[in-house]
Amino acid sequence: MKIEGTTAFITGGASGIGFGIAQRLLDHGARLVLADIRQDHLDEAKQFFEERQQGRNVHTIRLDVSDRAAMAEAAKECEAVMGGPDILVNNAGIDPSGPFEQATYQDWDYGLGVNLWGPINGIMAFSPGMRARGRGGHIVNTASLAGLTPMPSFMVIYAVAKAGVITLTESIRDSMAKDNIGVTVLMPGPIKSRIHESGQNRPERFRSGSGFAETEVQLGKRVVSDTWMEPTEVGDMIVDAIVHNKLYVATHGNWRDNVRERFEAMIAAMPEPVDFDFGASLSVPDKED
Repeated sequence: MKIEGTTAFITGGASGIGFGIAQRLLDHGARLVLADIRQDHLDEAKQFFEERQQGRNVHTIRLDVSDRAAMAEAAKECEAVMGGPDILVNNAGIDPSGPFEQATYQDWDYGLGVNLWGPINGIMAFSPGMRARGRGGHIVNTASLAGLTPMPSFMVIYAVAKAGVITLTESIRDSMAKDNIGVTVLMPGPIKSRIHESGQNRPERFRSGSGFAETEVQLGKRVVSDTWMEPTEVGDMIVDAIVHNKLYVATHGNWRDNVRERFEAMIAAMPEPVDFDFGASLSVPDKED
């Protein structure tokens, strides 16, 4: 896919990974619509591009990706201001971690609402238009390496959501390909970002009854390490994935052995295949005329 001349809609686009992807897509000739729940982050991102005389190619929208109606309105605004996007980057994410025994439905709803329903809402709101315009395009969904290997229980909400995003991306690939729309799932490790501010970003409807209030305060004090990857490096990987329609992008190899052990254990648990067409037996008959 050629990026020059396209429009990209990026959630969580005003900081961290999303902002790194935004910079690299703009460098390759894309126009940007940056969506983010934090207005202060959007203002900072807009100023960054304006200082580089690139502001005319950037539009910002304040958006809670867990809000389906707001996502639908964002799609309309993107269409009106920059034209319907050719590239959709469902990147917004939060860290809903805390002691499993303290997790409440509010914490599950917040974690899955942003990290799993966010990409689903983006796909539902934007993909019909992408198909209808007939220009092809690309969808990027941000998951995590935590979705590939067993995590400790305090990360269960995050891991469940990110595993879902991986499967979501894999499963829509055949359908999107019919309209020349590629898909990529990004599985990052430690990246310099503001995900530790997740407690500040929690919408009011998810606050009352949360069991993670104290944990989120502690998470907010975390210091971003200088050893973590720069977001623009991730942006370079995503540009390459869009151009060459790569399904998987992983930023780190530190968990290779863990992932290998997991899948080897799964394969070892499977009995030898039986001698019949298993896939055909599960197919749905064609509708009769």
